[in-house]
Amino acid sequence: MTARSANGEKTRLRMLRAAGDLFHQQGVAATSPDQIIEASGTGKGQFYHYFRSKEGLVHAVLLNYLDGIHAGANPAYFEIKEWKDLERWFLVHLELQKRFKMTRSCPFGTIGNGVTEKDELIRQDLNLIFETMKHNLAAFFIRESALGRLAKDANADQLADFCIASMQGAMLMGKIKRSSLVVETIIRAALAHVRRCVVAH
Repeated sequence: MTARSANGEKTRLRMLRAAGDLFHQQGVAATSPDQIIEASGTGKGQFYHYFRSKEGLVHAVLLNYLDGIHAGANPAYFEIKEWKDLERWFLVHLELQKRFKMTRSCPFGTIGNGVTEKDELIRQDLNLIFETMKHNLAAFFIRESALGRLAKDANADQLADFCIASMQGAMLMGKIKRSSLVVETIIRAALAHVRRCVVAH
């Protein structure tokens, strides 16, 4: 990679990070290209050179998130081997909210809340991210089932979807109420529900 292309990639990543933070803070609809340009310290020409449009930028931001998940850079994406790991998965999301003093919810959920029927590419990107997270959770439940530790009628995919939906709802309520307590309560209830599928030995 030449020095020029390396600098260009740094500029592009700076814009992606600035955009991701603004989308997480205030949503896609409320974020303008000018705000992203100002926050990243770049220029309008660079914005349209790398992304061509705001939709192109949102797409790139989501793909960058996905790359981070695959690279192990996302703190909420790690191999879940034991029940304590599943509990940690829930708590990592709560810690993210606490870092922002409960003023934000999930970055993916925030973008997803603004998706309309015209935003098919963005919907597909988000679906891919959530499916990747779902498969990671489902893999744990599949292993537990194979070891005879889950009820026979327990469905790994449904349990994974339940965990994600519970966490998304918990983070939204935590943001609205500005309270970590409501998130902690929902996490405990979600874990209790999932544990009812455990077979006693």
